[in-house]
Amino acid sequence: MDYQQNVGGIDRIVRGVLGIWLVAVAISAFLDEKRVTAATAAIAGAGLLRNAQAQHCGGNALLGIDTTSDESAE
Repeated sequence: MDYQQNVGGIDRIVRGVLGIWLVAVAISAFLDEKRVTAATAAIAGAGLLRNAQAQHCGGNALLGIDTTSDESAE
């Protein structure tokens, strides 16, 4: 499926960093035997990493938000 890109610039960087952080939280929670917290953080982190990688967010598409023109990081 071909999605229109609607995530870019600072938005993409923030999603990537938060995604990595949530995956780290998930691993830590899993090791502490907090399964629900681990599962929730892992799903949220994977979703944010997918948004950053694919440069598409379904929520942005529904709300008509497009941050690809925010190229202030360059």
